Amino acid sequence: MARQLAMVIDATKCIDCKACVAACKVANKVPEDQWRNWIKHENEVPRVGAAGGGKARFQPGACMHCDNPTCVAACPTGATYKDAENGEVVINEGLCIGCGNCIPACPYGARFRNAEKRKADKCNYCPERRAHGLEPACVDTCPTKARVFGDINDPQSEAGRLYLANKDRLKRVAALTDTKPNMYYLGDLGPEAWGGEAVVPASMVAMKQSAPLIKGIVALSGLGVLAMLGRQLLAGSDHKEDGDA
Repeated sequence: MARQLAMVIDATKCIDCKACVAACKVANKVPEDQWRNWIKHENEVPRVGAAGGGKARFQPGACMHCDNPTCVAACPTGATYKDAENGEVVINEGLCIGCGNCIPACPYGARFRNAEKRKADKCNYCPERRAHGLEPACVDTCPTKARVFGDINDPQSEAGRLYLANKDRLKRVAALTDTKPNMYYLGDLGPEAWGGEAVVPASMVAMKQSAPLIKGIVALSGLGVLAMLGRQLLAGSDHKEDGDA
């Protein structure tokens, strides 16, 4: 089975200390007033007849590395893509033109245009740290271990064990556009669903739909050029033979 890197989160363990938010910002040099991850919060409405007030609920979040990422469909250059080897949604900065199409295409508000690089940005699971055998900064820093990261298809990983043992209890943030996110919440989901609707520019939809036709036209044009070149070469050869005669 293919690898699928993901996060399994126990929102009931989150104490809103924001250590994960600060650690991510430092580790990834995220510009001021921009963030790759967050903690949403609200006060739970007290149950009727319950003593005392409601308890606070917090919901850690970030890019959800979806199985059906609408941000990929919105990208005109292929800079954003789903990695077939580990299931991440990746941004190739070399191909990104900073158009911003992908930002409204994410129903979770996980993407932004980096103010310094002028490129699309989001959570990438800290690949530099992982290359040295470390966990993503937010996971490593969490004092209550509310965030658990790993390959959910690997029963030997902590995330895999949690995922496989609690499949019936796991929840995902609902959105108007079902992107099949790979961020799973164990037990209490925290605040109510807040996901929005993915907005993919109509021009991108038309371009994606017409891509096969455009490729066909380009291919035919190429064949035409080759045919003309061949005729010119043959004509040149005939003219040379006539001159030799």
